[in-house]
Amino acid sequence: MKELATLLLKSLSANPDNVVVEEKVEENKIYLSTKVDAADKGKVIGKDGCIIKAVRTVLNAAAAKQEKKVTLKLED
Repeated sequence: MKELATLLLKSLSANPDNVVVEEKVEENKIYLSTKVDAADKGKVIGKDGCIIKAVRTVLNAAAAKQEKKVTLKLED
């Protein structure tokens, strides 16, 4: 999941080198904590949060195949 989240967020970001994704796994749950450059935060979130919701949807679909749940949090 970490690799997929990193790939998606780096492709959305103008400064892909500043994208950091940390993963924490507990039983059937995956927690992803993400940091992006301050200039890219608006791009990653999108209007009304539509971009970050789409990223979460893709991650949840991939996690469902593994019978897991994923949570993506965008850090300040």
